[in-house]
Amino acid sequence: MTINLKHYSKTIEPSLLQWRRHLHQYPELGFMEYYTTYVIGEELKKLGFTVYCGKEALKSDARYGVPPESERAENEKRAKAMGVPEDWMTAMHGGHTGIVAVYDTERSGDHLAFRFDIDALPIEEAEQDKHVPFKESFISKNKGVMHACAHDGHTSIGIGLAQFIAQHQNTLNGKFTLLFQPAEEGGRGARAMTEKGWLTGVDAFYSGHIGIQSLPVGTIAATTKGFLASSKLNVHFKGQSSHSGMKPEAGRNALLAAATAATQLHSISRHSEGVSRINVGKLIAGNGRNIISDRGYLELETRGETQNINEYMQMEARRILEAAAAMHHVDVEIDFVGETEELRCDELLIPSITNACQTSDLIQNVEPYALVSGSEDASFMMNEVQKQGGKATYMLFGTHLPDNHHSPHFDFEEEVLAVALDAYIHIVKGGNEIA
Repeated sequence: MTINLKHYSKTIEPSLLQWRRHLHQYPELGFMEYYTTYVIGEELKKLGFTVYCGKEALKSDARYGVPPESERAENEKRAKAMGVPEDWMTAMHGGHTGIVAVYDTERSGDHLAFRFDIDALPIEEAEQDKHVPFKESFISKNKGVMHACAHDGHTSIGIGLAQFIAQHQNTLNGKFTLLFQPAEEGGRGARAMTEKGWLTGVDAFYSGHIGIQSLPVGTIAATTKGFLASSKLNVHFKGQSSHSGMKPEAGRNALLAAATAATQLHSISRHSEGVSRINVGKLIAGNGRNIISDRGYLELETRGETQNINEYMQMEARRILEAAAAMHHVDVEIDFVGETEELRCDELLIPSITNACQTSDLIQNVEPYALVSGSEDASFMMNEVQKQGGKATYMLFGTHLPDNHHSPHFDFEEEVLAVALDAYIHIVKGGNEIA
């Protein structure tokens, strides 16, 4: 029996758009994707997948950068107000978000795994007519939070793939694991799912991203090159406040320590053996103009082409942070809150992806690879699969980008949703006859 792929992705394109636009209106930050997890889980349960949530889906103590209890409680309260049932909230309590969905045909065949990230970013979305989500009234309803990196699109593609697998399960072989991962931003969530064991026995792993490069819709890349290992640090400087006029010598200025660190971190010598990066993305300090500050706070990241280069950058960053604290006679606490690993796609998958997509009416061009320079915690999952002898890749799905990722104006051409789904559907062909 054959599987008719010819028009499937276009047929369900209205559903892809509906899911994407709905999720876009309700973005949630990492480990607080309560409503998002519930929406995904209910869709997949209806399709007959075995759905795992909460501590069943991820290893609790392997999570990085879990938000403070006060933030989690506030978002849990909002999710309940949006109608998320109590049993779901109990399972997700404490930031245990995300879904793992499994469909086993119980027929001999490959075990394929697909990963889709579900979290949003702390960005205030643009309210201008040139921004399509605003113009067409599906802008974020959660002020200060936005899907500015296409994860709403990734989630919709994942639901679409689940629908295809469920509807064609009688003609498929093998096992399918779909990982809807929380907290990709900051490299915080993939390790927790990986260490739960979901990648054990996986023959091939696929993940990917909408955009990153501005490419025509219909162009995809089978692999990527250039993803960097990274580390994420939160830094607290603690000093002593004092009156800046009457008793300045009694103060220990944490603001100056934070400011010194912020500027000097960017002076770290780059590494001769490959790409290296550092960025201080957030600085908060001070109490008032006549008060010597007793506190300073930084959020920063290091990146490197290899684990060794990133470790060098992180070691140098820690040295400068401690030196800045000593210079201003304050204490410093450095919290490690996220990381990604080196990522190497299996080039052996290029011909199989290219050949599989030749029959697609939506995919016009398959590039063997695309060059990127960010970081991805899907690296944990890919490295685990490869360590066990399986194959793994990270793909790109082309679209014109009106503005950069992580921008208030970020958006993508929604036609890419059907293209990306079509790519994954054509990949789901191990042991199956494709029409």
